[in-house]
Amino acid sequence: MEQELVDEFAANSFVLEDQEVTKQCTSLCASFALKPAELVSYWELFYLNSRLEGGRVLGSQLDYFRQFIQKEQREAFRRKQTDFHFYSQDDVDMLLASETGEDEDNQFPPAKTPTKTLQDMSKSFVTQMDIDDGSMGPKTPGSVNMPSLKSKSRLENGSPATPFSQRSTKLKVQFVLNKDLPDMITDEPTEMASEDDVVRRLRPVEYTNLQVSNVGLKLGTRFMFDRTEEKFNVLEKRIKNYAEILADREGLAVDNQVSVASQERTFVVGMVCCDGEGHLNDKSVLLQGSVEYSSGHRVRLDLNMLERFSLFPGQVIGVDGHNPSGHCLVASRIVDSIPMSVKDDLLESQAPQAKRQVLDDSGPLAVPKASKALSMVIAAGPFTTSDNLAYEPLVELLDFARKKQPNLLVLMGPFVDSEHPQVKQGAVDRTFQEIFVEEVGSRIEEYCEEMGSGARVVLVPSVRDCHHDFVFPQSPFVVPGLKDPEHQITLLGNPGVFSLNELAIGCCTVDVLRHLSSEEASWVPAGTSSDRLGRIASHIIGQRSFYPLYPAPAGVPLDLSRSPEALQLPQQLDVLVTPSDLSPFVKTLSQPVRESQAGLTTLCINPGRLAKGMYGGTFTEMLANPMLNDRKEQWPNNAKVSIIRL
Repeated sequence: MEQELVDEFAANSFVLEDQEVTKQCTSLCASFALKPAELVSYWELFYLNSRLEGGRVLGSQLDYFRQFIQKEQREAFRRKQTDFHFYSQDDVDMLLASETGEDEDNQFPPAKTPTKTLQDMSKSFVTQMDIDDGSMGPKTPGSVNMPSLKSKSRLENGSPATPFSQRSTKLKVQFVLNKDLPDMITDEPTEMASEDDVVRRLRPVEYTNLQVSNVGLKLGTRFMFDRTEEKFNVLEKRIKNYAEILADREGLAVDNQVSVASQERTFVVGMVCCDGEGHLNDKSVLLQGSVEYSSGHRVRLDLNMLERFSLFPGQVIGVDGHNPSGHCLVASRIVDSIPMSVKDDLLESQAPQAKRQVLDDSGPLAVPKASKALSMVIAAGPFTTSDNLAYEPLVELLDFARKKQPNLLVLMGPFVDSEHPQVKQGAVDRTFQEIFVEEVGSRIEEYCEEMGSGARVVLVPSVRDCHHDFVFPQSPFVVPGLKDPEHQITLLGNPGVFSLNELAIGCCTVDVLRHLSSEEASWVPAGTSSDRLGRIASHIIGQRSFYPLYPAPAGVPLDLSRSPEALQLPQQLDVLVTPSDLSPFVKTLSQPVRESQAGLTTLCINPGRLAKGMYGGTFTEMLANPMLNDRKEQWPNNAKVSIIRL
């Protein structure tokens, strides 16, 4: 067991400190009835959430790691309970002991435990959450009822006070990219930046040109009727397109047969697969060739000669190596990203940028001759805390946007979260569509009306939105009665791509980063630092797909028959927004192109979740200076991106 555990950690680029740490990890496997692969998966999540570095498993971290496993297993048990909801001691501790709004489970080391007894805390908790008898259904013995929608007015009036409203730290900046750039980006003299808020509000928000390149699944499209043949065609086309582009842009002679024995060096293209049902590792990697040329044959991939690699199921790669037996391809080099160009020709049916239509009744808008400064606020749901449906975080975010007056406000689902305790219990007295219209739509309408016709809002759905279609990719929202006389609100699909002036932005609300993190098999030389989150995010750009993982994990309603027009990146992106449960971050991703071209750079942003449990989460503010002639040399050095805790 110990040796198997050491090998599993090593396969995932982690090193155990000493023999004592190995014994403690073996004890953890026995205590929680975990296999070595499952324990390493827990460690990867703990490693990312705690922002550890170095790739070493230290004995001083194991106590916190044990607590993390206990928390994850409790959460997994709760998710299985579909008919009731209960609170543990950790929930009570969080409510009464934390006034900062921080997510204590993601801190390392954790905060000290308060000295109150569980009985006192439970009494205080019940007292604080107490509401009128008429607003709740019959009580279940041994459980604590949650406030229904009828308690919304009391929450808005401040009685009783919610944990979110009592948080002490508000709008705290956690991270800034290019922090030397000025906060106020404007073409006016510098002294204008210090104007009073009242005077600033008199200046209307400058109108920006917003064009939609990819709307996701079109309205009215039938979905979840995909056949095996359609899935096969999608995967086959991905492999063939990759081979054609590599042959064209890299000048490589691609051998279409992946399983033919040859003593000479060969270069083949195929899709990464796993030889079993478990997680991918360096011993279980198979390369599947195209059906047209290789009859879909698979060959084992030997990675021992590679200095580093990063692979996951569904990834299309080019392999340079030898296959002397026809059963095992010994790789000496792997090409895992498609060379990019400014104008991508992968989707021939995609119209040029200047000819694309805007989701606006006023018709297409002309691309401005000169770029102007841009400001954006980006946030991802949930937009309300888990103890009520008052949408207090959304109200705070809109107040922040009113003060900052951004050109664009990007709101990404879930808006009516299917994982919310009240929604799961059915303890609501309105339909899900009514909740969305009254709590979200009405507030956005008021924001647009107050900010003027220049302010723009983009809404992106999520598969966790219980008032929308449960399919990925998703069509845009259908909101009957949405008042938008100035055409300020753009309803985007999931995923979606649009441009703001000349800035290309892509959005996807499925947690692809976490899914890739759990399925990735990687190796880096010992003693070499590696940016794991940046490496995972770069796969989206390198594979030209918002969701390159295949097969998708349970819970992702992936409809492969719609992926060619919806999931593929239609162009080079300047900004990629991928909300995730992993720690919020801003990464600069550089992609190789042809030798005659300069490298292209994409800003990958994980804004985090606006609400975490009963407390506030994080969102992102981005300020971009005007682009000059040589835009590739400037971007993203002219952009200031801040991650702010609500």
